[in-house]
Amino acid sequence: MRCPVCNHSEVSVVDTRSAEDDLSVRRRRECEKCAYRFSTIEEIELLDIIVVKQDGERQSYMRDKVENGIRRSLTKRPYTQEKFHRLIHAIERDIQKKRRREIASKEIGEIVMKHLETFDKVAYIRFSSVYRDFKDVKTFERELKRLSKKR
Repeated sequence: MRCPVCNHSEVSVVDTRSAEDDLSVRRRRECEKCAYRFSTIEEIELLDIIVVKQDGERQSYMRDKVENGIRRSLTKRPYTQEKFHRLIHAIERDIQKKRRREIASKEIGEIVMKHLETFDKVAYIRFSSVYRDFKDVKTFERELKRLSKKR
């Protein structure tokens, strides 16, 4: 780790705390050269997970792709960055629970929808309409009725 001010490589950890969600660690650091203090956050990273697309193509898991898809479904919806962050962690935790090196993109989509359904119903409908490729209004209406019954 390097100091963001003077770029010195000797930085010591002054304080370590778990985040509220216990999914990340916040560390307070101090540069040994210029004494500048700054914070870092450590998170679990999904490594070595291969996503198998519907056409059979394989590619590494990319958090950005999941985040971007969810952000699109949350356009103009009220949410905090902290809640969004927790949502992503919950989704990734469920992916990790599969304990497999390869996971189908369809499974990731289902995990995302499961979490979005409780996070924001409108975002869930938006995401599922694209993900499940609703062909007509009837399909859309059926999904809305199913959601209404759950309430």
